[in-house]
Amino acid sequence: MAEWLKRGATTEAKADSDRKVRDIVEGILADIEARGDAAVRELSIKFDNWDRESYQLTKAEIQDCIDQLSGQDLKDIEFAQTQVRNFAQIQRNSMQDVEVETLPGVVLGHTHVPVNAAGCYVPGGKYPLLASAHMSVITAKVAGVKRVATCAPPFQGKFAPAIVAAQAMAGADEIYALGGVQAIGAMAIGTASMAPVDILVGPGNAYVAEAKRQLFGRVGIDLFAGPTETLVICDEIGCDGELAATDLLGQAEHGPDSPAVLLTTSRKLAEETMREVERLLTILPTADIARRAWENYGEVIVAENDAEMVLIADEIASEHVQVMTADPDYFLKHMTNYGALFLGNRTNVSYGDKVIGTNHTLPTKKAARYTGGLWVGKFLKTCTYQRVLTDAASTMIGEYCSRLCALEGFAGHGEQANIRVRRFGGRDVPYGGKAEAA
Repeated sequence: MAEWLKRGATTEAKADSDRKVRDIVEGILADIEARGDAAVRELSIKFDNWDRESYQLTKAEIQDCIDQLSGQDLKDIEFAQTQVRNFAQIQRNSMQDVEVETLPGVVLGHTHVPVNAAGCYVPGGKYPLLASAHMSVITAKVAGVKRVATCAPPFQGKFAPAIVAAQAMAGADEIYALGGVQAIGAMAIGTASMAPVDILVGPGNAYVAEAKRQLFGRVGIDLFAGPTETLVICDEIGCDGELAATDLLGQAEHGPDSPAVLLTTSRKLAEETMREVERLLTILPTADIARRAWENYGEVIVAENDAEMVLIADEIASEHVQVMTADPDYFLKHMTNYGALFLGNRTNVSYGDKVIGTNHTLPTKKAARYTGGLWVGKFLKTCTYQRVLTDAASTMIGEYCSRLCALEGFAGHGEQANIRVRRFGGRDVPYGGKAEAA
């Protein structure tokens, strides 16, 4: 039986916070729907203290941002983007169009069609998260999206040069200095100055995530997202307290509501990790945020064995799962609910977040039970088609269809089949009736 040495916030407390966010976002989106650019401008001034004649950056402004970065900065961004592009291309290559003759004269197929326009949100108000530009823009472009618009908030009262450079280098067609719900609303709803998109992707704070949730259906979204989550699964063979604590706090710094959970079979390692967390919080530059996250949402769980850890991990369904045990592949083989796995102590969540090539936009709030993260497939519509090549095939399928429609009482559907049975098969089928079996 597992033992919790530390528990996080209750479900009730989280739900109360979610309700408040939901109401605020609903009002903002309604205002953008009603007043368009005027509402977007007022909201930008209110929330970001940011205004300019046009929120879209010019080519000269984009180039100026690129010029502000050092040669090494640009090489580092290029390296990360190459890894993301390579893996996205591998994923795209795995998605084959199909066409097959399933019956004599009956051809079925599907083709992967990219959406026409994607809106990519790149968080940047608290930290300039340029990595989100790689993950969204490059993935969309590899999928074949023709128009990719990006929005990122101002950072410390101006453009964040690294974010702008990353967006441009990734291939964004339109770059806007606009943040928060106003950016999400403008991209999805459209205004006089910004054409609407077909899908919204990218991480963001609770308000951005809620805006995407409310707009889902009007546009597509990558996934329902919440605060960054990390689960560290470890034992004394694969890990030590310092390593576990570092990986927990490395993600807790995302925000004060970011859950960081330790799951282990060793009480000794659990207690050592808790001590290391407290020590590191005295020297970590982002300790103010990380401490609040750890104190309010951190958990420490001691399980009896690896099998019990799998059960608990699948119940948690964490966004990031760092596995540092004697046999990490056991968890790859047996776990089913996770956003991304990081196997062994040589890798970590930060590699995935920034550079290694897998996408860092991942499911949170237990959404890993039914979806994976952002990938090229999110920008593609798998659309089916059919051909019937012969009179005999149309007649044969039509006879089955006629009788099945009659079972359902769909006379009009039945006539679509019957008319073809008459024309291509020479069968005498009464109008509104059904084709009798031979």
